[in-house]
Amino acid sequence: MSITAGIIGCGSITRYRHAPEYKANPHVSKIVFYDRNPERAEALAELFGGTTAGSVEALLNDPEIDVISDCSSNEYHHIHTTNALLNGKHVLCEKPLSLTLEQAEGILSAQEQSGKKLMVDHNQRLTKAHQEVKRIIKNNELGKPLTFKTTFGHQGPEHWGFNKSNSTWFFKKERSGLGVAGDLGIHKIDLIHYLLDDEIEYVSAFKGALDKVDENDQPIQVADNIVCSLKTKKGVLGSASFSWTYYGEEDNSTIIYCEHGIIKIYTHPDHQIEVIRSDGGKVHYQLESIQTNDNQSNTGVIDAFIKAVRLDEEPVVTGHDAFSSLKVILGILEAADTQKIVKI
Repeated sequence: MSITAGIIGCGSITRYRHAPEYKANPHVSKIVFYDRNPERAEALAELFGGTTAGSVEALLNDPEIDVISDCSSNEYHHIHTTNALLNGKHVLCEKPLSLTLEQAEGILSAQEQSGKKLMVDHNQRLTKAHQEVKRIIKNNELGKPLTFKTTFGHQGPEHWGFNKSNSTWFFKKERSGLGVAGDLGIHKIDLIHYLLDDEIEYVSAFKGALDKVDENDQPIQVADNIVCSLKTKKGVLGSASFSWTYYGEEDNSTIIYCEHGIIKIYTHPDHQIEVIRSDGGKVHYQLESIQTNDNQSNTGVIDAFIKAVRLDEEPVVTGHDAFSSLKVILGILEAADTQKIVKI
């Protein structure tokens, strides 16, 4: 099966992840790029040996295109992903799925109506370390999880985004919408749901624009830091921190405390997992280093998406999975705004 992929949006996520991973996939024969700035699309088409579409409509109406990556900025996901599905394309949508639950419900309705695949790029499920930890928990090797703490932070999207400046769309309320919560936090919420086979039910949180300023040297319109407390439906308690101000190094770690020991993920420079048993036993796993903004490697997302399309399988991250994580993120922001505990 030879697959033609279309990509909407030609920023850093396309340049460093989607395009090279499509290029490397043996089942993808062609990539068609679209961006509101034609020069950006042309530059990536030249770099990856693809072609360009003159408009998003031309991309979505092209009968040769089988799959679409929606790499537009957050406020457009519900438009482009919905239209792509209704035009008969399988869609890989960047996270967050949308900015509101109403928009997300529209996407899920379009997916159901179209019968096409919808996958959302919550890529933390695909790391070997996280998959191994899920197996350890599922097999009850350390007893049931009791508590956890997780964090995801780096020095900020202005160092990663296309224009490498404080004018980045991530800092704009009308475009980013959810700030660091929608950029980094939503990944860790999805991860906790995945690892624990559970869902977060109650949240409380603090947030702030503590340090970032925009191109006019004004505090940004969205939170650059969030710290929250979480409780799952099964009663597991946890804390989570999401930050755009970890200036020394990126931190993408999670620790799960179980009845008979501790599982540390991405806390050690050489061992991706450390299992510390209550009887004193220790096991270290060397699997692979996690992808960071400074260490771009294959995320496995495109391969998983193409496999789901080829073999008619359910994607590893469904629209409903992404909807569950979005509900929690919106609850966290509400909790921070109201200074109340919010039930999801």
